[in-house]
This record gives sequence, C-alpha cells and structure tokens, in this order.
Amino acid sequence: MQSQVKLGRIFGVEIGFHYSWLIIAFLITLSLAGHFRAAHPEWEGSVIWMTAIITGIFFFASIIVHELSHAVVAQAAGLPVRSITLFALGGVAHIDKEAASPKTEFWMGIIGPITSMAIGLLCLGIARLLGWGMMATPATPFLAMLVWLGYINIGLAFFNLIPGFPLDGGRVLRAIIWWITGNVTRATRIAAGVGQFVAFCLIGFGILGFFVGGDFGGLWLAFIGWFLLDAARLSAAQVEVLANLSDVHVGDIMTRDCLTVDGQADLQTFAEDYLLRTGRRCFVIKENGNIIGLVTPSELKGIERERWPHTPVSQVMRPLQQLRTVGVTTPVTEALETMGREDVNQLPVVSHGHLEGIISRGHILQLLQARTELQHM
Repeated sequence: MQSQVKLGRIFGVEIGFHYSWLIIAFLITLSLAGHFRAAHPEWEGSVIWMTAIITGIFFFASIIVHELSHAVVAQAAGLPVRSITLFALGGVAHIDKEAASPKTEFWMGIIGPITSMAIGLLCLGIARLLGWGMMATPATPFLAMLVWLGYINIGLAFFNLIPGFPLDGGRVLRAIIWWITGNVTRATRIAAGVGQFVAFCLIGFGILGFFVGGDFGGLWLAFIGWFLLDAARLSAAQVEVLANLSDVHVGDIMTRDCLTVDGQADLQTFAEDYLLRTGRRCFVIKENGNIIGLVTPSELKGIERERWPHTPVSQVMRPLQQLRTVGVTTPVTEALETMGREDVNQLPVVSHGHLEGIISRGHILQLLQARTELQHM
C-alpha cells in the first residue's frame, strides 16, 4: 500500500495517502454530518458540515499519530521506517525490517492501541473539564467533536487489540508465542491462523447483520473481515517464503553471465537486438571496457519512441554508483527486503569492487517454484 499523494514528513517519516483514502474520508464526513444532524437538529447546516469536516480531519490525524507511535518504537529499535500511508481501512506504517526479538515485536504492536486509548481518554477528559456530562448530549460543536473523537479512538484501541494478525493485537500474540517457543516462524503461522479465524468471524457477523438486521454497517464489518483475511493469508505465505529461503545466499542463485551493452548504442538498437531477442530484463552497460551502469525496460518507458534512434543507452541507464548493491554472501531474504524497499526487480552483486552478477525477483521465484515442485513429488 504505497502513498500516491505525499503530505510531508514527521520525525523523518514520509506521510501520504492512497487514493482509496478519499473514499473513506468522504464516507466518514457524510456519516458524521448525519450523526450531528440527528443529535442536534437545531444546528444550522453550515455548522453541521463544518463540525463534520473538522472532526474527520482530527480523526485521520489521530490515525497518523497511532501509526507514528509504531514508527517511533521501530526507529528506537533500529528498524528503518520508510513511510506512513492512509488508505481506505485506516493507516499502515511501512517498516523495512521485521523485529529482531519478541520484546521489540511486543512493544511495536502494543504501542498503537495504547496511543489510541490515550488520545480517546484525553479527548473525553478535555470535554469533561469543559462541562460535558458523561451521559449527556454534547451541547456545542466543539464538545461534540471531542466526545466523538474520544469514543472512536477508544473503540479503535479495543479493535486493534483483537488477536488477529496482522492487527496490533495479532502482533502482540505473535510476540508472546515467539517468546514462549523461541521460533518466530511458528509464532507467525499460529498468529496468522488466528487472524484468519477472526476474519471469518467478522465476515460472518457482518453478513448476518446485513441480511437479518438490515444493518449496512454489517457490510462494512464484512469488508474489514475480508481485508484482514487477505492480509493474514499473505502474512502466512510470506513466512513460508522466508522459511524456504533462510538457507540460501545471493551467490547461490544469481546470474553471472550478464549481457553487456555498449553505452553508446542507441535505444532502438538496444530494444531490437537485446530486449526483443533475448527476453532478458536487465543489462550491464560498458564504456571503454568499464562497467558504468545497468539498464532495464523501465528506463525506456520514459523516453518517447521517436527519440530512441537518437538517444544513447548511457543517457537513460542507472549509474552503478547510484544503485543499491548486495554481496555474494548476502542472504537472499535480505536481498528480497532490499528490492522491496528500493522498489526494484534486480540488484547488482558486487564483491571487492567488481560486479559478480545480477540477482532478480525472477531468480528467487524460480528457486521457490523448484522447491515447491520437489516437495510435492
């Protein structure tokens, strides 16, 4: 879930939102307007809509604070945090590495619900100090906003504590099982299994609520369950992949016979004589006998086709010194993490300053397919 609109940086973490967030932002604002209109029919329409919009903005700000709490704990543990993305079902912090210990995993999971609970109690506490009675309807738009934010953040805290991986509660569960068993792979499998069970329960209750009670909120609950089910299955598949690759190093599967292209060759020649004839996705660029960079089909996409005969490959390539590299002895799991973090499909393999080869997602996929076939023989 990558950010498609960048909003800025907080504590060095890029904040942005996915386009799907616009849908939920609109729906929440619409829902809040309906809620405030029903609770305060005497309010003018402009007051209702302004209160709804401001409350929605603060709600999403509280989600960012929730995700930032995860980021702060991760950074304190030495785990790089790339960004935070708001999307249709809330927010997600992109942490480039998994926790190295159950203690770190526990605090990374529990800090989110603690933060949401603190925000909720703070909002209700301020509303109480300003004269709101616990059982009374808030009298002013400001009090109505504080009370709604208080209850929704407390609700989010409890929801995130549900022990369904990859919810925060599921991460806490995985940390506890990891601590007991000493096996992170087994802990992830169990936590992901619990996550799938919880997801099926949410889907079942949501569908039942919609068809029996006519509650459209049931459809939303079912949708959340579907999303959790998909995420839990993905997490289970990911741990199986990492387990299969745990004993493999880059040097075991990389390609050593890299095809080279003269840096002065034009893009038309490169496309016709190399890309179309070989079907390969990555080529080494040489000039005067020295390796100066890499080029892939992606670099051609930004160049208009009529310019191909007049544009040398060296002009669009990615210089070697600007590329993230791995070593021959680097674990394949680490190389895969690097590809995901850098959003690339291949990495140069360098040893003692010399290019040894190329490793790509395709090489890793071929290895996984071979091992899967062998397991089913």
